[in-house]
Amino acid sequence: MTLRHLRIFVAVCETGSMTAASAQMFIAQPSISLAIAEMEEYYGVKLFDRISRKLYLTDNGRRALQYARHLIDLFDEMEQGIRDQDAVGQLRVGTSITIGTYLLPQYINRLKQVYPSVRVEAFIGNSGSIEQQILDNQIDIGVIEGVSHSSYILSESFQGDRLAFICSVEHAFAGRTLKELAEVKDQDFILREKGSAGREIFDGLLAAQELAVAPLWQSASNQAILHGVRSGLGISILPYSLVQESLKKGEIAEFKIKGMALSRKYSVIYHKNKFLSQSARTLVEICKGEEFPGNSKTG
Repeated sequence: MTLRHLRIFVAVCETGSMTAASAQMFIAQPSISLAIAEMEEYYGVKLFDRISRKLYLTDNGRRALQYARHLIDLFDEMEQGIRDQDAVGQLRVGTSITIGTYLLPQYINRLKQVYPSVRVEAFIGNSGSIEQQILDNQIDIGVIEGVSHSSYILSESFQGDRLAFICSVEHAFAGRTLKELAEVKDQDFILREKGSAGREIFDGLLAAQELAVAPLWQSASNQAILHGVRSGLGISILPYSLVQESLKKGEIAEFKIKGMALSRKYSVIYHKNKFLSQSARTLVEICKGEEFPGNSKTG
């Protein structure tokens, strides 16, 4: 099995057809078909189902695609490193929305002090999307709230911030400590979308006490949630680092639940088959050494 086979296989997966892969790689279509057939024969599995002249990846094909992408990427990194050992190169980083908004710039500034010429590309989305980008080899490392759920991903956890229950300053909960979580079940909630780490934690708290809430609003925008809470449209739960300025200015209020600790960990994640460059490893250590506001206030 050769690198050429893997490149052809990835091209077919990404274009969706052997004809398109042939055009992209400037290789005759019979050669494309032969390379895929040779891979399937070599491994003794079907990589694609052929249905109505369309190709659909099998489970074995999806597993092979993960390995193929990482092997190609590792080879390309080796080529670059050998030909230009002084080049620091490029680093692709993905973060969850809160981390990307408030913390990533200082991470990158610190990295630039060590590697001034490194080129950092950043992708910001919810934690679920960052995990998927790691699996698809679209980014080198991710920094997310919570932990990864994939056996293909390695995590290095570090202390993050805490979550804060927030409401408008006129709300009956403002400044109070509620006796139990059940007191919030009939409130209108404005929450982050499914797939975000904060939402996952809150849903877990509800499930543990056999409670459920139907969000009035769901949004990927933290600012939209803040504006909704400030306007008295509902209550929410967001990272303290995100809401602390609004709390200090008296634009919103915080409330707590007795005995409920809302501190959480962050994680640096990367694929278990990924070779981390020195600049990537340095960024991991920078993230793990960060301190976050509000950790002493667990609610």
